[in-house]
Amino acid sequence: MEAADAIRKWYAIYTKPRWEKKANRLLQEKGIESYCPLNKVYRKWSDRMKVVEEPLFKSYIFVRVTEEEKVPVRMTAGVMNFVYWLGNPAIVKDKEIETIKLFLENYREIEVIPVTLKPGQEISIPSGIFMGERARVENVKKNYVIVTIKSLGYQLKARLQHVKAQRSKK
Repeated sequence: MEAADAIRKWYAIYTKPRWEKKANRLLQEKGIESYCPLNKVYRKWSDRMKVVEEPLFKSYIFVRVTEEEKVPVRMTAGVMNFVYWLGNPAIVKDKEIETIKLFLENYREIEVIPVTLKPGQEISIPSGIFMGERARVENVKKNYVIVTIKSLGYQLKARLQHVKAQRSKK
């Protein structure tokens, strides 16, 4: 096995609805490093209040695997598929996983808010060949956003769920 093949990377995977905890447990039983971020929330029963742990991201968990370990991940009950970006499984940065873990350690009742993009908004490209470049949102469609990177003379089209918005500096 080559050294490059043995490198483990974090990937997001889709699970069946309400299978996040079960799929996470099954992956760990297979010896696969997985992470299901759990949000501590208060639930009221008729006689008491209780803190319960719910998955932070509905139908998503994370796995840290090599290329060879992707097949056993896909073959796990409850796992639908990897989240894809530009035709390849999307890689999640170690720093982003650590940020999620740290945030969950320090806070309860966390709300996940989807990013909304508007024409004219400044963004940072999160991955790929133009990672870290600044771009301007030109058009927002149902599932896509079109951005222009003026300094490079390119226009990009990306799925909305994978673009991270940042406030425009004026």
